[in-house]
Amino acid sequence: MKITYSHVDAEFRAIIEHETERHAATLNRILKRYSPDAVLLHGSLEKTPRKIEFNFSLNLNLPTGTLHSTGVGADVLGSAKAAFAELEVQVKKHQSKLRKDYVWKRKRAIALPVPRETPAAD
Repeated sequence: MKITYSHVDAEFRAIIEHETERHAATLNRILKRYSPDAVLLHGSLEKTPRKIEFNFSLNLNLPTGTLHSTGVGADVLGSAKAAFAELEVQVKKHQSKLRKDYVWKRKRAIALPVPRETPAAD
């Protein structure tokens, strides 16, 4: 997975890179079927003027489509976590659509009756 950043200040870069490494490992596990060179993750950080608020946006380019997520938080770490959580949900939904899970219904487990204990007759 190729990872790029834009508009990330030097003071927040270490926090963003650490959080991205943690979540990139999870995304790599989910996206293991794709070639690592074909997956591009781009992150962008913006600070809202006149507020203590950060917007972190992610773009994930896959061979089968492009996914976009944003996270808003009072600090940089919170906004990054929110963006990655939203992106993971989108990736799982995207893969289920590609697998056509909506066509193949999964059968539910049949609940077997549990034998009841009878009181001992003395």
